[in-house]
Amino acid sequence: MHVDVLLGLQWGDEGKGKIVDFLANQYDFIARYQGGPNAGHTIYIETKKFVLHTIPSGIFHDKIGNIIGNGVVINPITLMEEIKELEVAGVDIKSKLLIAKKANLILPTHIELDKASEQKRGNAKIGSTLRGISPAYMDKTGRNAIKIGEIFSANFEEKYNTLRDKHIEMISTMGYQADLSNESKWLESINELKSYTFIDCEQFVNKQLKKGKRILAEGAQGAMLDIDYGTYPFVTSSNTISGGVCSGLGVAPQKIKEVYGITKAYCTRVGSGPFPTELHDETGEKIRKEGSEFGATTGRPRRCGWIDFPALRYACMLNGVTKLCITKIDVLNHFEEIGYCEEYNLNGELSREIPTYLTDEIQAKYQYAKGWNSDISSSKYSELPVQLTQFVQLIQEKTETYVSLVSVGPGRDELFEI
Repeated sequence: MHVDVLLGLQWGDEGKGKIVDFLANQYDFIARYQGGPNAGHTIYIETKKFVLHTIPSGIFHDKIGNIIGNGVVINPITLMEEIKELEVAGVDIKSKLLIAKKANLILPTHIELDKASEQKRGNAKIGSTLRGISPAYMDKTGRNAIKIGEIFSANFEEKYNTLRDKHIEMISTMGYQADLSNESKWLESINELKSYTFIDCEQFVNKQLKKGKRILAEGAQGAMLDIDYGTYPFVTSSNTISGGVCSGLGVAPQKIKEVYGITKAYCTRVGSGPFPTELHDETGEKIRKEGSEFGATTGRPRRCGWIDFPALRYACMLNGVTKLCITKIDVLNHFEEIGYCEEYNLNGELSREIPTYLTDEIQAKYQYAKGWNSDISSSKYSELPVQLTQFVQLIQEKTETYVSLVSVGPGRDELFEI
């Protein structure tokens, strides 16, 4: 069998969790392949809201395995808190959650390093979520990281103390003092995690594929935050694009088939970095209010703007998107007209392509589509306002990518397959 991929095409927060939850019954396993608890995938089950930070979004379905892959960085405290919240809600975790032994640990001192580094930057802050993600990946590439499978080894405590002390020294040289008040809780969470199932991810995944099982790889963040191809340096610390699935789960490229790309009908971004279509006016504030655009993980207000086609075409190309999914189109219900960026203006030159380095100097050139200016509650896609379906068609034409799903609300059932 094959691996399908589902990922975000913007700067994160595209609504990936809901789409994974919708598609989950078509698969035997849902697998997170990168990122850490800086991601927040929001799912509504009836009237209850769940935000998943590390656990894959298929966890609410019976008989579906959920894999935390090699490419993920794990904070044991965050993971155990998430597990306990779900178990209290009646979700059976132990029979459905599988953790890759080669996933890297986020130590309490990684979080302290993140805070110290961001403070040290002053006005040049990256906009980190301060979850220790970047320092954890730095230790991975620097060959200092501790794999979560090592919690069962006899010298785990020695390895932990060595890395912790190294971090404390680094923090001290930056003029800060590490806060270790969470250390005992971290170690306690490590012990609690030992009762869950750990796997050799690459071996397990490939064996399941040979058995004919179907796997959906779930990405965190968005394509424009990719460490190599995003708006560097204002990016995350892992490969968020479809290519990251190969290293994050241990599968060969030819095993990948469908690539679901998720985009909002507009754009948002959290933290620092260039954002060509950002609106600093009443329209931007209206989008934020209508869309409840505040970070699921941090609570920070998201920057809002119109959809950006040069960036979206770029993301579709990078990821080989075969099926485009549009979310939160209902947020635009009460707009007379809806803007979209067709091309950029950089120093008087117009371009439909994203430049090598996206900067704040780039100006978005807008065109406008007629809004539907009405509520959209319908049992059929064909019954939606014509202006809305025309806007969907516009997105399909501008990205040259087939639109397969349109989300018209936060609920599980507020999705149209087209």
